[in-house]
Amino acid sequence: MYEYENALRDRGIRYICGVDEAGRGPLAGPVVAGAVILSEEDIIEGLNDSKQLSEKKRNELAKKIESSAIAYAVHFISPKKIDEINIYQASKLAMMEAIKSLKIKPEHVLSDAMPLIELGIPYTAIIKGDCLSASIAAGSILAKVARDHYMKEIAKVYPGYGFEHNKGYPTKVHLAAIEKIGITPIHRKSYHPVKAVIEKQLTFNF
Repeated sequence: MYEYENALRDRGIRYICGVDEAGRGPLAGPVVAGAVILSEEDIIEGLNDSKQLSEKKRNELAKKIESSAIAYAVHFISPKKIDEINIYQASKLAMMEAIKSLKIKPEHVLSDAMPLIELGIPYTAIIKGDCLSASIAAGSILAKVARDHYMKEIAKVYPGYGFEHNKGYPTKVHLAAIEKIGITPIHRKSYHPVKAVIEKQLTFNF
C-alpha cells in the first residue's frame, strides 16, 4: 500500500497527498472528497478502500488518520451543484477543493483514477488507487465516514427514506419512498429514478 509513496519519497518528495471521493452513485446527498498527507513516521495499519472495510473499522481508522496525518481535509459538493455540472465534474471539484483546503500544499498528488491537471501540482492518477495506495485509501476513508455521518444526520430532517441505512443509494425502501413521499431538496434531480418521478409529477399536474 506504500509502493507509490515510497517511490516518490525516494525522489525526495515529502508532502504526498492522497485524494478520493465518496458518493458518486447515490440518488441523494452530496459527493464528498477526502485529501490526506500521511506521516512517513507514523504508519497506519489496515488502510484499504473504504468500501472494503466495516463501518466500525472505517471509524477507527478515520480517528487514527486525523490524529497522525500531517494534514487532512474534507470537502462536500451539494446535490444542486452535482445537477449543474454532472457527477464526474462534481467529484473532480470536490477533490481539488479538498486538496486546496489542506494546511500544507502537497508536492505530489495521488488520486483515485481522476486526472487533476487543473491543480497545477504534479499528480498520478491510479486506477483502483484506493486499493493500491495508503494515502488514497486514507482519503477514501475520511470521505466516506464524513458522508455517512451527514446522511445519518439528514435522515432526521427527511425521515422515511432510510437515509441512515442506505446513505442515499437506490434501495427498495428509498425508491418506494420517492414514489410515495416525493423528492427532497437533497435529491439529485439529474439522476434517472429521481428525474422520472419529477417528470411523472409534471405530467400528472399538467
